[in-house]
Amino acid sequence: MKKLLFAAVLFVSVQSAFAQSFSIGPKAGLNISNYTGGNIESNALVGYHLGGILNYGFGKVFSIQPEVLFSTQGAKVDNAGSKSEFKISYVTVPVMLKFKTNGGFYFEFGPQAGFRTSSNIPDQTINNFAKNLDLAAAAGIGYQSPIGLGVGVRYVAGLSKVGDFSGHSIDPDFKNSVIQASLFWAIPLVK
Repeated sequence: MKKLLFAAVLFVSVQSAFAQSFSIGPKAGLNISNYTGGNIESNALVGYHLGGILNYGFGKVFSIQPEVLFSTQGAKVDNAGSKSEFKISYVTVPVMLKFKTNGGFYFEFGPQAGFRTSSNIPDQTINNFAKNLDLAAAAGIGYQSPIGLGVGVRYVAGLSKVGDFSGHSIDPDFKNSVIQASLFWAIPLVK
């Protein structure tokens, strides 16, 4: 345990030495997700995301912000005339490039990898509904106060197909589409 703690402190120290500013903190919010593409008929499903952020600032405008979030996604799928909630949980790892104005407003974009942790699919005839890896691109806007408290909205567009099944009336070539509204606190450790 001591070695793991020492390694974590060393990693943060080395990383913060290269950045002009460094902050870390929690992030949580609401997901509104759906499926796009393929022939799947679906409506939006409300979920949530929860996790943490690291922010490495280079100057006053540019920063890189990797995150690790637990995210619930899916859709209300038309299943034999009724709407069923198809819920999939992921651990997502977005790496956002952020551009911040002097007033605190920012624009961000970057890639995201999602790793499936669980799925709750009411249609028991579909085995392995979702693939284990979900690749996506994300972009968003928001505001961050001088003490690090912030709010943001992000759109995450799936790049890889979700479906990992065959032999059904649903085409598995559909992708995740998620709108995220978040609250976060990037606690400054190095200014």
